[in-house]
Amino acid sequence: MKLVLLALALLAIFVAITLWKARAHEARAVASHPPEGRILTVDGHRVHAVVMGPDRADAPDLVLIHGLSGNTRDFTHSLAPALAARYRVIIFDRPGLGHSERINRTGATITQQADLLSRAAQQLGAERPIVLGHSYGGAVALAWAVRRPETLSALVLLSAPSQPWQRDLGWYYRLTSHPVVGPLLIPLITAYAQDSRVSDTIDAIFAPQDPPPGYASHVGAGLTLHREALRTIALQRVNLLSEITALQRHYPQIDLPVESVHGTADTTVGLDIHALPLTEQIDGARLARLDGIGHMPQHVAQPEVIAAIDRAATRAGLPSKE
Repeated sequence: MKLVLLALALLAIFVAITLWKARAHEARAVASHPPEGRILTVDGHRVHAVVMGPDRADAPDLVLIHGLSGNTRDFTHSLAPALAARYRVIIFDRPGLGHSERINRTGATITQQADLLSRAAQQLGAERPIVLGHSYGGAVALAWAVRRPETLSALVLLSAPSQPWQRDLGWYYRLTSHPVVGPLLIPLITAYAQDSRVSDTIDAIFAPQDPPPGYASHVGAGLTLHREALRTIALQRVNLLSEITALQRHYPQIDLPVESVHGTADTTVGLDIHALPLTEQIDGARLARLDGIGHMPQHVAQPEVIAAIDRAATRAGLPSKE
């Protein structure tokens, strides 16, 4: 009996230390990488939005939606500043990531996120923006175009998943999304994982290119290791296949200029599996194939990405020049 009590006492101490370390890690991340923009309240949820560029009538609105485990800083590192001379750029933290609040505890579907972000854009005065989505954010952008086509003028997709796939989910997402194992495992990751582990993941995502100088420190690895963020990422990832499978049949109804940019060396979201079929499913969709480029064209092929945005603006009848 004494051994049992001792074991329980040691377990309680370990849990208390783990939760303290997790909270401390999160506090350091928020202190070192605070919100870059403003916090909106949309449908009762806090949404972090960064607005850059000219506040004038002839500057087209451009919404940028980050990928699965990113935040606004993925775009504010270099792409958004490069666009801000000619576009009013609006960057959102997706629900549960960065400094935006979770919509719910089931991960928030791509359609729920699209609805929320479209209302957030309207709150900022962007009635019909160009919407750009990278990676998972591209699936949210597609859902936006399907669900609320009257609230955007064009669609730009970077390395975006759009079709059902066969690849196994993998043990990490199976565990962190599990209803019992996930809530037990995630505090351990937040408490004891080093930010350098996220930097290693960043290197893998950029391959075969290298991350630009200063990217890892700018984007804020600690924000990704926040408990709420880790759980959100896991749930959104595990739900994505079924959500895309349901969304896919609606692609032919998209009646907007669509520009897709995809690297031939992208092993995270394969060009042949996703971008090529999508050009057949959406009338007038155009694909820019980037030879030898991996999953992060917004950083390693920035001129080509900006050119795609400009093409989308022109096709939508929006001014894209100074």
